[in-house]
This record gives sequence, C-alpha cells and structure tokens, in this order.
Amino acid sequence: MKILLVIDTYDTNNNGTSISAQRFAAVLREHGNEVKILTTGEPADDKFVLKEFKVPLFNDLIHSHGFQFAAIDLDIIREAVRWADVVHCMMPFALEAAAKYIADQEHKPSTAAFHIQPENMTSSVGLGKVERVNDRFYQVFDYVLYSHFTHIHTPSQFMADELVKHGYKAKIHVISNGIDPAFVYTKRPKEPQYEGKILIVMVGRLASEKRQDVVINAVPFSKYADKIQLVFAGKGPKYNEYVELGKRLKNRPLFLFLSQSELINLLAQADLYVHASDMESEAISCIEAFATGLVPVIANSEMSATPQFALDGRSLFAPGRPKDLARAIDWWLDHPEEKARMELEYAEAAKKYNIHESVRQCEQMFREAIEENNQL
Repeated sequence: MKILLVIDTYDTNNNGTSISAQRFAAVLREHGNEVKILTTGEPADDKFVLKEFKVPLFNDLIHSHGFQFAAIDLDIIREAVRWADVVHCMMPFALEAAAKYIADQEHKPSTAAFHIQPENMTSSVGLGKVERVNDRFYQVFDYVLYSHFTHIHTPSQFMADELVKHGYKAKIHVISNGIDPAFVYTKRPKEPQYEGKILIVMVGRLASEKRQDVVINAVPFSKYADKIQLVFAGKGPKYNEYVELGKRLKNRPLFLFLSQSELINLLAQADLYVHASDMESEAISCIEAFATGLVPVIANSEMSATPQFALDGRSLFAPGRPKDLARAIDWWLDHPEEKARMELEYAEAAKKYNIHESVRQCEQMFREAIEENNQL
C-alpha cells in the first residue's frame, strides 16, 4: 500500500505521538509499504512539508512540549492525498480535518487515530482535571474530525472506552503503538556514577500531567532516601521547576535526553521504573522499561491507560500521593528476590507489544477502509 500519515509534528524526539509515528512509518516500510508523511519540519523525500502555523501568545508553550501546528495549504494537501492509497490522520487538529476533507473529495479511503487525550492539552493551563472542559474537547474533536471516519485506532482499551463514553460511533480498533524489538531483558553493571546507589528511572516529557514532582517528593519518605538516584529521561516546560525541587534530595535528580541505545543502557542498569503520570493514552515508555526487565511502579489513575500493565497491585500506587509511592518503592527494594522474579515476568509480558504485530493489525484496518471505499 501507499500510506500517507498526516501529523502536525513529525521531526521531534520529545513527543510520544511523533516518536510512535516515526517507528510506525519505519516498520510499515519494512513490511513492504510505501509511506510518506504530510507534516511540518525539514524537507525530505518521504514528506509533503507544510509551514508552521504560529499561535499568538502560546507558541513558546507549544514548542516546549515538542510540538507545532501545521498551516493549511490545500494544494500541498491535495498533492499528498492523491499520491496515497489510504490516508491515516494521527492528530485531531485542522491539518487532519483538511486532509480528511480532501480525501473525501478525491474518493480516497481514510482512517484516524486517537492518541492525544484532551487532558494532555488542558493540563498545560491547569484544567486537566476539570471534567466539563475535557468533555467539551471530546465533543469538538468528534464534531470536527472523528465523526467523519468509520475507523479509529486507539492505543489502549482505556481510550476506546473513553471514546464510546463520549458518543463516538466509528469502529474502534484497539492496537498498541508497540515497542521496538531492541527492548528486551537486559542487565548491565552500573556505571561509576551510579555505583552504590539505587537507580530509579522515569521516562517522559517534563510536563505537569506527567507528575515527575510526585517522584521527587516521594524520595524523602523512603527508608532508602539517601541511596536513591532519580533519573528523568525527557525534557519539557517543567525542567527548571523540577531542578529546583530536586535540590532538597541528597542525590539531586539527573535530567537526561537520550537516544534509544542510551535509554536501553540506562534501563539495563536501573533498579526500578516509576510512571507517575495522571493521564496517558498508553505510555510506550513504561512498556519499554519493563520489557528490559524493570519492575514498574505505576500511578493508578482513572485518567490513564498505564495501570493496565501492572501484573498485580504491588506495582500500583495512589496517584499524586508521594508517601504511597515511597511505600511501593520500599516494598520492592525490601524484597529483592521477588523483584528479580517479577522482572522476568514483566519482560515476558512485554513480548505481546511488539511493534511488528501492531503494524500488522493497522495494515488490516487500512485494508478494511480501502475495501469499504471501493464499494462506494
């Protein structure tokens, strides 16, 4: 198939949806498909490039999250759509709505993905837990974009249930975004800077809804506080605030931005993985961590899909509660033999999230959309 991925921001390594799109495109090509991207950013042979749409007053905040919106150019969008056998829209914004409009005009099959929770956006302005505001975003997204599709991909059953709850009518395909096969059970000796320390890692943007503050605030409640070394892999608007917050700890947290190989190397040395986020549509970073053989400790948030990965209650803690996170951390550190056993269990559980299987399921969704379009 000739598959067009439509996504406002593709060229970043600090945005989960963009990273998933890059991996998705690479594996689709490995499966023999042609893939091009309709997006912003630097020109490339595999891209149809649009200019950035700058949002007055908010552009710096948007950039701090590793994102930019695309400006609409109907000529470029039409050229991209005409090239494709199927159009897959990965975000709920103006670009994707325009691509869907053109796809319908050109009688091209199209599908959509629901990766971005409204809460991910509203959290940036302090409204992440205001239900009526987030409900309104679900309604707007549906009216502007998703109600026009017959097939929607979500990365988790949690997100599928949210769409049904908010009245979405399309056929929903629950397909994990999938992890790279490089993430497998791996243990390595600690590098000198980590020797004698308990290494606890969290991966994700430094943003309010990710709740790295809960992890930092949990350390003083742990009996192992003097030995714990936190490492946060990611960057974002909360960087300065979290650096300041971390100064109270004996071992100040490290904030790193890593390549995939560097991340695997870090995870292979770590003792535990923590995922404190209040809101997640899936959290690939958590799967990657337990795939390498780390027991995860996950915020049991009602607005997150990530608790689905916990194999039992010992890997869950009350969201937003540093003292309860410290309790869970201490339990695993107090029981090293059980932790070692469960590391193998988690690594085995991660095998079902292989990205090649996810891509195969998405290819089937595309074929369904193409067949339906041929019958019109």
